Amino acid sequence: MPCATPDSPARIVLGVSGGIAAYKSVELLRLLRDEGFFVSPVLTPDATRFVGEVTFSALASEPVRNSLYGDRTTPIPHTFLGQHADVIVVAPATAHLIARYAAGLADDLLTATLLASRAPVLLCPAMHTEMWEQPSVQENLSTLRRRGVLVLEPDVGALAGGDVGAGRMREPKEIAELVKRLVSGFEGPLSGRRVLITAGGTREAIDPVRVISNRSSGRQGYALAEVARRLGATVTLVSSVNLSLALDVVRDVAVVQVQSASEMREEVLTRLADVDVVIMAAAVADFTLKASKEKLKKDQGPPTLHFEPTADIVLDLVAKRSAGQVIVGFAAETANIEQNALTKLRAKGVDLLVVNDVSAPNVGFEHPTNEVVILDREEHVQRVTLRSKEAVSYEILARVASLLSQGAS
Repeated sequence: MPCATPDSPARIVLGVSGGIAAYKSVELLRLLRDEGFFVSPVLTPDATRFVGEVTFSALASEPVRNSLYGDRTTPIPHTFLGQHADVIVVAPATAHLIARYAAGLADDLLTATLLASRAPVLLCPAMHTEMWEQPSVQENLSTLRRRGVLVLEPDVGALAGGDVGAGRMREPKEIAELVKRLVSGFEGPLSGRRVLITAGGTREAIDPVRVISNRSSGRQGYALAEVARRLGATVTLVSSVNLSLALDVVRDVAVVQVQSASEMREEVLTRLADVDVVIMAAAVADFTLKASKEKLKKDQGPPTLHFEPTADIVLDLVAKRSAGQVIVGFAAETANIEQNALTKLRAKGVDLLVVNDVSAPNVGFEHPTNEVVILDREEHVQRVTLRSKEAVSYEILARVASLLSQGAS
């Protein structure tokens, strides 16, 4: 990706698709030019039904492009634009544009440019509330987020036709500010943050063959790691399980494999001073035992196992934390969910406690979905209804990002 210099301003591709909010893109173009950016407008054919090419050409750094087919100076416009862009921003991004981008279609210059670029992409959706809330639209956005696309979700406000609801494109000033941050290296609300996440159930050895463990699959921890990386964080995952085949490949995440609670404790505490956030999503064993050095034989009868409590990693983290660090605990419950959660929150001293009822249908261990309650230090309760563990991760990490911005602890 090209780098901007004082002699070579950042190049912004401004994509405009066919929605009524396209009129706001004129103001966005002006704001981007006021920042000194080189702005190349790319309008879809439908966009020109709402706004005129002449206006964009007059305000931009170069005339509007809208054809896949080039000329003598730029024979292949989509590769030229894609390769030279520092940031691509699409405002408005309609449901139709989002669907084509998610499907990998390249049937006009804008979608072809998006596919031909490794530059950061910012989508600014704008559509009626009913369209915004459609599962197909949200699934397409989830796909694009998973691929690293940044989505600036729409506001609630007045829409075309006199309706009011979610779907109003963010204001040009807010979009322009975010583009400035993207040019400077911003990747998401966790940009520049270092996040440590634990995943899976620990395994306590009985002998060289047998272990005592729990039902945790590690899926929620892996989903948190993937989403945290998409939001710009540098992520370390301390895990007792390997889910590379079960979940999306975790990109650019350092994975540290452990087995027992003591191994997990050592790895987490060793790294504590170097991170901004610790999320203890792992199901850590409450008890361990002294393992036999030899395999226990069946003909010797049932063994007598002597259990000892494991160290409480969360309490150790809270005791050793530095100012500004955010600590997130997890709790799996089967009864009296919120009351047990409040008791644990008060005992642990974490910034957030994420609790789920693992006895509920499609919730918790081994399921691709989850339903959680998030409690903060003021004992405010946020209920996150049943959804994918990826979507739950976004809810948790949004709270984490908010705490970091406030300088938690």
